[in-house]
Amino acid sequence: MSTESDIREFLASRRAKITPQQAGLPAFGGNRRVPGLRREEVALLAGVSIDYYVRLERGRIAGASEEVLDAVAGALQLDDAERAHLFDLARAAAKRPARRSRRARGPLPDSVLRVLHSMTGSPAFIRNGRLDILATNTLGRALYAPLFPDPSARTANIARSQFLLPGGRDFFPQWEESVNTTVALLRTEAGRAPHDSELTGLIGELVTRSEEFRTAWAKHNVRLHHTGRKSFRHPAIGVITFDFDAMELPAQPGLTLTAYSAAPGTPDHDTLQLLAAWAATEADQPTG
Repeated sequence: MSTESDIREFLASRRAKITPQQAGLPAFGGNRRVPGLRREEVALLAGVSIDYYVRLERGRIAGASEEVLDAVAGALQLDDAERAHLFDLARAAAKRPARRSRRARGPLPDSVLRVLHSMTGSPAFIRNGRLDILATNTLGRALYAPLFPDPSARTANIARSQFLLPGGRDFFPQWEESVNTTVALLRTEAGRAPHDSELTGLIGELVTRSEEFRTAWAKHNVRLHHTGRKSFRHPAIGVITFDFDAMELPAQPGLTLTAYSAAPGTPDHDTLQLLAAWAATEADQPTG
């Protein structure tokens, strides 16, 4: 992955999404050769020269001030995730430390694992920015069992399982939305950690082996993933939809604890109880 090409394609893709009307600019007659704003229109909105903005969009963003980046973000109407991604790309181009300079390595602390396992009524897991599942509680392991084809495996990667496992598509019933989320999270992490060789290897593998991943990756979408709803199609209990909350672990930079829940009295809560019963049954099975 080239930082310059990432910057160029990211800015061009965001520019293509904004029409002159959305930007508050007059729409003059005649054919437009671009689907969104022209470079000179972005420069006008950002208050910089056309030559300077063209230089930025060509990837030569190192040295751009925060004020200029803020102005460009405003001109392109970037959301919080896109704005943060632009700043991450600028840091990478300038070879400055990322926002999270100290990333978690090694085993998870016992205190973090105790918190995870104390969550007995909700599926929960801890992941890193590459979407490796590093630890689960009992219900979390039961929920994500289809992503662990080897029951003895300690970790799994959500993206690799989603795109490359034969049953990956079945596990995510809202397939298109799930694909876009997964790819956007990896694109966000690539901006934060451009020199993560394991991340680069994962992305290269998925781009090579999955047409759907390759198509979604080319959109340069990014996102924050803190709360929302997510559906699964579990082979033992059927379809279940959870509310989820994702919480970054301040003492473990780069790691996120995600917990799923279902409101009491709802069909999804009843299905959650089925998952708990199935998990208990599986735990009672002899291991051989």
